[in-house]
Amino acid sequence: MGEQYRALLTAAVDGPGARSVPGAVAGFTSAAGPLSAAAAGVRSIAGDAPMTPDTVLALYSASKPLTGTAVLQCVEDGLLDLDAPAADYLPEIGEIGVLDGFGADGAPRVRAVRNPITTRMLLLHTAGFAYPFFSADYHRLVDDGHYPDIVTARRAALNTPLLFEPGSRWNYGSNMDWAGLIVEAVRGARLGEVLAERVFSPLGMTSTGFVLTESMERRRASVHLRRPDGSLKATGIVMPQDAEVQMGGQGLYSTVPDYLRFLRMWLRDGAGDGGRVLRAETVAWAARNGLRDGQGVSMLHGVDPVVTHDAEFFPGQSKSWAYTFMVNDEPAPTGRSAGSLGWAGLANLYFWIDRSADLAGMWATQVLPFADPVSLGFAKDFESAVYRSR
Repeated sequence: MGEQYRALLTAAVDGPGARSVPGAVAGFTSAAGPLSAAAAGVRSIAGDAPMTPDTVLALYSASKPLTGTAVLQCVEDGLLDLDAPAADYLPEIGEIGVLDGFGADGAPRVRAVRNPITTRMLLLHTAGFAYPFFSADYHRLVDDGHYPDIVTARRAALNTPLLFEPGSRWNYGSNMDWAGLIVEAVRGARLGEVLAERVFSPLGMTSTGFVLTESMERRRASVHLRRPDGSLKATGIVMPQDAEVQMGGQGLYSTVPDYLRFLRMWLRDGAGDGGRVLRAETVAWAARNGLRDGQGVSMLHGVDPVVTHDAEFFPGQSKSWAYTFMVNDEPAPTGRSAGSLGWAGLANLYFWIDRSADLAGMWATQVLPFADPVSLGFAKDFESAVYRSR
């Protein structure tokens, strides 16, 4: 990787405490390759192990497109109709209702849905699910003890009521955790097994999974918390390793080179180094906006400052949603083409796929809260530098 990128990584870890991250990994690729990745800093401020390109990172929501790919494979194999009621495959999702306020005793009032949830709605985040850190109502449901927090990876945490009638608008939430359970139902295997066989293996993703191997644990970076004064604290946060649910929306670990192999597959119309993952025609329709007019992607309003700031990518620009990525409807100031795909992970991991420019990349740290101005600023700088160098 060129010196200009290494200089950015160095700046990210060598700045004043309130203007730095403990460690960062960044990389990019084209369809033909190669994968270019570099790292700087340390895996934890509590130690001196260096951050390296093969450092293992908690992906959080960067897990979603991997699970979405498994869903698309089920469609290709004739196991799943995106527009059939999701309850046809997973009956318990048919029991989820719509939140209709709270009673005088504080208990949630829930009514039955008028339109059944479909798997397409789950992929597009239009089913009505939310997250406790982006929804005051969900935060109340968890704080008042009606449901476990989503981070527990318990089945009961997914049974939260919807914020609105399924299909009526876009809202970011636990949709892909449900989608992962649908994959398990139609494949008859745990999501991690399905992904390992059908996604990770043909892509050569040897350090990716829900369960940390000994090698992955040795290379794992700590998740850090940025305090209000800007200083950083290493935490002991680890995704549940004996999880009741392998959470397709948040539970995977990986490395930047592994994830670049996944991004490169989308540049290659579904082909991996070790075999085809998706058909070219599937990639063609899945890489486009699937929302209806008036259902664009909106700002994510943070309601838990320990977990997230308010978050919006490229404010003032139109964004939509594909299967399952954000879509830049307009050219972005970093250089992304209109129609590019991208998203992020809660611990400040950011990636993009620009099929028009034949370019994909990722900038990754392990810092909370999400949309950390320092982390996000360097991610944008890295992306801009990659485009300028082409």
